[in-house]
Amino acid sequence: MKNNLHTTSSFIKIKAYRRYVLIALILVINLLHVFSQNYVPKEADINAFFNTKTLVVLESNQLLEYNYKIKEVVEKNWNVTEYEFISFKEFEEKRKDPQYSFLLTTIVTFEKDKTKAQYNFLQLLAGGNYRHIKDMPDLVSIPLSYRHTDEANHVYKLGVIVRFVQNHILLLRSNPSVASANVLNYYNRNMGDIKTKTLYVVQDELASEVNTLEKIRKVYPHPVKIVSREEVEAAIDRMDSDIVFFHKVGHEGTRLKARCYKIIMGAADAQFYYFDYHMITNKAPDGLLLSDFRKMAK
Repeated sequence: MKNNLHTTSSFIKIKAYRRYVLIALILVINLLHVFSQNYVPKEADINAFFNTKTLVVLESNQLLEYNYKIKEVVEKNWNVTEYEFISFKEFEEKRKDPQYSFLLTTIVTFEKDKTKAQYNFLQLLAGGNYRHIKDMPDLVSIPLSYRHTDEANHVYKLGVIVRFVQNHILLLRSNPSVASANVLNYYNRNMGDIKTKTLYVVQDELASEVNTLEKIRKVYPHPVKIVSREEVEAAIDRMDSDIVFFHKVGHEGTRLKARCYKIIMGAADAQFYYFDYHMITNKAPDGLLLSDFRKMAK
């Protein structure tokens, strides 16, 4: 296992089977063994979190839109703890103090994954006297994108992703058994009904077989609109309860052909309405497929 941190961003190489309770639900049943791990958030960790001050770690590159957007969405949405924005250098200085928790981006490589794909995550960690960052209690994790992809393709969704992190930690407090149970099963049982919502999809995140409304409606008879990223962001910002949208974690034109993770999230409730994945090939490109719309239509 290798763990490296760079001052330009929080960089963590983490052996997949040791980390990420929450991420297992996104990578579905066939990958559960990859994302299983020894650490499960304890009830004491969860309860202690609500007495901490959450330090939101900014990227060292001041030109990144992430820094601006994370400030905006935390100020608008974060209400479970006090919070403060800090630099990565300050994170290194304060991470061993149990009065703090930390919301930060990480880069994760799953060492048993032959594709060697690297992912950007948003992660909530508990502070404490832990020798290594990998030992800090991992309360919530959710993927943002592949590494080396354009942040413009995911940063506009941070409002919902931050709400998801907050909602999940509240869920763990009210129902601690969720942490030790199969989280995938919990979310499967509590999946939102997509048929009652209008689905927003972005043109360049659709396979050619479903890149028009005419093609989509042949297999998916429920409300759907092809929109811009700005329209998705506006629905998230106004917390439109009638809208769900597509969150894709894919290679986005890079040479790496690994997995495309597909998540439909509620613009208001940050709930999951659909998730699946496929291996990216010439026949199964990086985006929503015809088969996804067929599954969602059932």
